[in-house]
Amino acid sequence: MEQIKKAGIMDAGAVRRAVNRLSYEMVEKNHGAGAIVLVGIYTRGALLAERIAQKIGEIEGTRPPVFALDITAFRDDKPNAPQEVVLPIPEHEIEGKTVILVDDVLYTGRTVRAAMEGVLRIGRARRIQLAVLIDRGHRELPIRPDYIGKNLPTSAEEIVRVHLTEKDGCDEVVILQKNDTQEQ
Repeated sequence: MEQIKKAGIMDAGAVRRAVNRLSYEMVEKNHGAGAIVLVGIYTRGALLAERIAQKIGEIEGTRPPVFALDITAFRDDKPNAPQEVVLPIPEHEIEGKTVILVDDVLYTGRTVRAAMEGVLRIGRARRIQLAVLIDRGHRELPIRPDYIGKNLPTSAEEIVRVHLTEKDGCDEVVILQKNDTQEQ
């Protein structure tokens, strides 16, 4: 199925401003950065978590720890996922801390549910918060982000793509339209 670019939503400047705003909101809501741990959902959530940690370090003078979490084994749509999972986060980094899950796009909520399960298997966080660059709606689970870069109402036929320089060579958010037409 071909995908056609429908609209550019955020350019590099807008992405940078959103990351800055998210960082300031996290510091304010948590009364500093001392008890924050950022867990980025692999791949682009992990990249965003690194950017946020860098900005928080500039704001607070101390950079929170950042970990990347691959949620594949915790997905409810992968019944054959391995049961034994090696989690890359030491338990002492989670216990009693505020864990902020970071992802690029929040859609159905299933990725976030899987990430929460991964964090809970590691240890008992004081609380878990959620930060997303884009919230596009269409939830299948009762999940609501604490920090949102941009609300973006979309249809189910649209695809939201976040491109980040570290992975894609540029910073932007675009909407793609599924093209179901086939050549006759």
